[in-house]
Amino acid sequence: MPTEPRAPAPPTPPAPTDRARVHRGGQVLRGDAAQAPTFDQLLLETPPTGPRPVTATGTTTDAWRVLRIQAEFVEGFGTLADLGPAVSVFGSARTGEGTAEYALGVDLGRRLVEAGYAVITGGGPGAMEAANRGAHEAGGVSVGLGIELPFEAGLNPYVGIGVDFRYFFARKVMFLRYAQGFVVLPGGFGTLDELFEALTLVQTGTVTRFPVVLVGREFWGPLVEWLRGTLEARGMVSPGDVDLLAVVDTAEEAVAHILATAEAAA
Repeated sequence: MPTEPRAPAPPTPPAPTDRARVHRGGQVLRGDAAQAPTFDQLLLETPPTGPRPVTATGTTTDAWRVLRIQAEFVEGFGTLADLGPAVSVFGSARTGEGTAEYALGVDLGRRLVEAGYAVITGGGPGAMEAANRGAHEAGGVSVGLGIELPFEAGLNPYVGIGVDFRYFFARKVMFLRYAQGFVVLPGGFGTLDELFEALTLVQTGTVTRFPVVLVGREFWGPLVEWLRGTLEARGMVSPGDVDLLAVVDTAEEAVAHILATAEAAA
């Protein structure tokens, strides 16, 4: 008897790509699951109808969030407790490989390692990847503190020690807790956020002998001029507060300033 023709096998769905993958703390999500709100969004957004009702159950209540936040601090402290001297480096995630600014980040990471420091970044692409890459290629400790964002997909490949955070404020504590200084490459809103948070803590004496170095006079010069000509001129900051910022042009100068500050504090 003639055999009936077999129905064609259904096409195999394509494998998910890294582009469709997001990290949510310890979770890795793809597809529809990756479209869920981030934990920071759930914490900070207020519904149009007003504050969310408080319920006694569920893992998104404030009581559960406290435990999750506590767990982030425990994870961060436990991972970085034995890190040793380190410098946090900030800069734009949009800095492209092959640009002068990317090369500057690689040079900075390498020089920091040669000076005896671990390099801490936000673990993302661009300037963060460049600094991690320089540290990695120099054989040093390369740390990435990632954050759950709707449009980023995990740590860059040059991170040797990585921690993914759900909450920005827990991550910010780690940048400061384990660093002996900040070096800030050209960047956008996120970079400015980290810069001014560090500057405020230095200005108020919350952290002491903590150098903050801006790399790139052409990029940062207009901002520093505005700080002097507007904030200081109107008495909104004290005379000398702007001098808490060191502005340099090269990675070599940045590392020299970090070392000089450490030597003066010894």
